[in-house]
Amino acid sequence: MSTWYAELTRPALTPPNWVFGPAWTILYIMIAISIITYYSASGKQQVLLTTVILAVHLAANFSWTPLFFGAQNPLLALLDIIILDATLVVLIFLFWKASTLAGVLLLPYLCWVSFATYLNAGFYWLNRG
Repeated sequence: MSTWYAELTRPALTPPNWVFGPAWTILYIMIAISIITYYSASGKQQVLLTTVILAVHLAANFSWTPLFFGAQNPLLALLDIIILDATLVVLIFLFWKASTLAGVLLLPYLCWVSFATYLNAGFYWLNRG
């Protein structure tokens, strides 16, 4: 972690740094299984819409780290994670319609991203200015 991050005031409930690696590993496995399950489902509809939303979601997911840590900009990262949250809710709905399993597999991710949104907002609020 950069010295910039180490010097930030942390919001309450910020977990230790070592938690993030294992958590994201498990979540990425579940996300991959969910995506495979969705695209393998016979009852899926709105595939083009789902694919576009998934692409936006993944772009937001992969943009967050460079925005927060690289640009050292918690506000831009917060705006990005709000897009991540919104697209994830839509994806859960669309995936669930095609396969309950595909939707359920994304629920822990939604919990984690909601917590990450709280943390990001806290880092912005506590360290603004």
